[in-house]
Amino acid sequence: MTDSSPASASGALAILLAGGTGTRAALGTPKQLAVLGGKPVLRWTLDALAGHPSIAGGVLVAHDDVVTAVGGLPDGWVSAPPGRERQESVANALAALADRSDDTRVLVHDAARPGLSAAMIDRMLAALETHDAAIPVLPVPDTLVERRTALAGDIVDRNGLARVQTPQAFRLAMLRRAHDGAQEGSATDDAQMVRRLGIDVAAVPGDARLHKLTYADDMAILAGLLGIDAMTRTAVGMGYDVHRLVPDKPLWIGGIEIAYSHGLEGHSDADVALHALTDAILGALADGDIGDHFPPSDPQWRGAASYRFLEFAARRVAERGGQIEHVDLTIIAEAPKIGPHRPAIRARIAEILAIPCERVSVKATTTERLGFTGRREGIAAQAAATLRLPEN
Repeated sequence: MTDSSPASASGALAILLAGGTGTRAALGTPKQLAVLGGKPVLRWTLDALAGHPSIAGGVLVAHDDVVTAVGGLPDGWVSAPPGRERQESVANALAALADRSDDTRVLVHDAARPGLSAAMIDRMLAALETHDAAIPVLPVPDTLVERRTALAGDIVDRNGLARVQTPQAFRLAMLRRAHDGAQEGSATDDAQMVRRLGIDVAAVPGDARLHKLTYADDMAILAGLLGIDAMTRTAVGMGYDVHRLVPDKPLWIGGIEIAYSHGLEGHSDADVALHALTDAILGALADGDIGDHFPPSDPQWRGAASYRFLEFAARRVAERGGQIEHVDLTIIAEAPKIGPHRPAIRARIAEILAIPCERVSVKATTTERLGFTGRREGIAAQAAATLRLPEN
């Protein structure tokens, strides 16, 4: 635990449990650090609690590296080490609250439930005006059956059942008593332990947005419940390429052949536009550049059609589970005039990338007869690609 203690104001306190490893979620990172809508899952719950006017401080139960990864603790918060089981983690948090009065209101919440609203916090704290403990519950909408094997068993009457969520609310005295007399690791939530003391626990209407992150598919469910695009991020890459104009060679630009006295010199067909686009997409993927994947020293790419390079980059996006949102290409040439060929270039690029033509922008400009392009010694192209990629 950190050296400081939670804020001593008269407000309520929170215990936020974030010590699990989340192996069932299989997200490649502890689930409390999985990125949801641009920030870690843990940050959603921590911000909701720390930002509520009735919460004066709290205890974050988490390993030090998790605390660091989410940017540290808000004012009035301390950390405590997690235990092997949830019950031990709460006990460690209670030790950090040893100097607080028995009448203090405490919310115990799972960090894996990021959809915590201010209204839900209000409901839970209000329940402590008439009860020493309260839990949020939701009705069970599905038919329930017993299952002891792979076969369905008897129907279970769901009318008397409810789904239990967090945050759970307690007077600190009740929570202390429950943990003082509990068997180690014997309860999956604190309300069970309080009820064993013969204390009534109020059932408060819960919130579907408090869905718990347990499996990888829950990320998509949470994204829908919270109205956010949690599963993807935007990535932007840039590309630039230059090739020399030489006589008596076909001129390929943007995947089409343009009639002209000169063509572009290069190991492949030297399509400067498609090379720039390929680099832009690879850049957005942080996947090197065209030379890494198609080195000029490799004879198999001599005279190769550059659309193959762009198709490769598009496949790399698909393999990552992403999609190409938009590409923007600028061709810099004094001659030939690109304007008449822009519709055909747009259509060809859209075809190669398998995206709508509306997502392809092609522009052309000159350098006002300045530089190597102005002297008609070569053609340049620059490109930007915008991708949507899975966050985790």
